[in-house]
Amino acid sequence: MQVILLERVAKLGQMGEVVNVKEGYARNYLLPQKKALWASPANVKAFEGQKAQLEAQNLETRKEAEAMSAKLDGQQFVVIRSASDAGALYGSVTTRDAADAATAEGFTIDRKQVALTAPIKYLGIHTVLVTLHPEVEAKIELNVARSSEEAELQAAGKSIQELAAEEEAAAEFEIQELFDDIGGAASEDFDGDRTEQPAADAGDDEDK
Repeated sequence: MQVILLERVAKLGQMGEVVNVKEGYARNYLLPQKKALWASPANVKAFEGQKAQLEAQNLETRKEAEAMSAKLDGQQFVVIRSASDAGALYGSVTTRDAADAATAEGFTIDRKQVALTAPIKYLGIHTVLVTLHPEVEAKIELNVARSSEEAELQAAGKSIQELAAEEEAAAEFEIQELFDDIGGAASEDFDGDRTEQPAADAGDDEDK
């Protein structure tokens, strides 16, 4: 089925092009999203009459998107989630979570603009693509952590595995210190018993 594109559509074509698409794709996506019209003679003629206006509108919205992209691209947003010691999330981070995290920092983003190359199911820093305009994209990072402190460490370049190893080493160090303290206290008690014994012997000699 043929449609005429009202804007650039990735992997399909540019504004004004007449392209062949599957009917379901047109009915369920292109037409409801106002990205295309049926390529009937009447619609093609109507588009030609509005082409200059549509191109001007597209240019204006693209400039706005480019300005936002300059501010948004490369930004990192923290998403706090519960996870196992191995870093596996109890659930996953969605496009809505990404949009909400960016919006909370002052960027107006809709979840439909966010694209995840794969489900986010582990702690760490993940790169996410945001389509601000058919011709403008930005990349952001989601810092998924169990706490703000952990997020800061991840932002500094430490992985979950490194953090876990550091925590394990710190725990072992504390245990070793505890054993050292117990051993030191026991040694002091033993030395105290040894120094008291001669005094008792001296007392026995006096009685004799």
